[in-house]
Amino acid sequence: MARGVTLITGASAGLGAEFARQCRGRGETLVLVARRKDRLEALRQALGEGVFVHVADLVRPDQVEALFRWLEAEGLEIDTLINNAGFGATGAFAATARERLLEMIDLNVRSLTDLCRLVLPAMIERRRGAILNVASTAAFQAGPYAAVYYATKAYVLSLTEALHHEAKGSGVRVSALCPGPTATEFFEVAGAPDSKLARVAVRPEGVVAAGLRGLDRNAPIVIPGIANKVGAFGTRLMPRSALRRIVASLKS
Repeated sequence: MARGVTLITGASAGLGAEFARQCRGRGETLVLVARRKDRLEALRQALGEGVFVHVADLVRPDQVEALFRWLEAEGLEIDTLINNAGFGATGAFAATARERLLEMIDLNVRSLTDLCRLVLPAMIERRRGAILNVASTAAFQAGPYAAVYYATKAYVLSLTEALHHEAKGSGVRVSALCPGPTATEFFEVAGAPDSKLARVAVRPEGVVAAGLRGLDRNAPIVIPGIANKVGAFGTRLMPRSALRRIVASLKS
């Protein structure tokens, strides 16, 4: 008989590793997916029994299919999907490597969409399950000098809200977690370790706890922190031209 598990992508560091710690603390069996085998193995050792690891680079389309073949072989059934894997890049669109932009779209958008599509039908059939997609407060406005990252997170938010509505009455919960700046490796990977946003980043523990609470109550959108809530919903009131100028100024 298949064993129900929580699948976490991008689990080797940052929010993903914290999701692993908190979900394991809730007694959940885990499947941790990331590129870095050494970090995954270290996390598995730290968390003890009930943790499976799978090394995959989800930028590659074939890796999602390979992951699901492995899950079937292991007899693992996904009860909860936490789509956390993703990265950003800062700099002018025209000056950013084409390959880097396409990799960002493949990871932040394509693999997330593919994973949702692969798990959701079985969840609906069982009438139980949960999907938490990690978006960002970046999803609420355009992002000059991080244009593709902001656009991918807008996609994640839009997709998740739609799936939340489609899943109503099915027993499946679907939520989008929209954190503000968080103290992870994100800013180093994005090439902006000393940006203004990096300097106000919060610890990941509270972000993850808020995300799990929101998923438990099937909130369509979860925005941790009062300041982030005000900022996200304040974008509806501010002229978009002013928002673009503000966001661009934060990239320095």
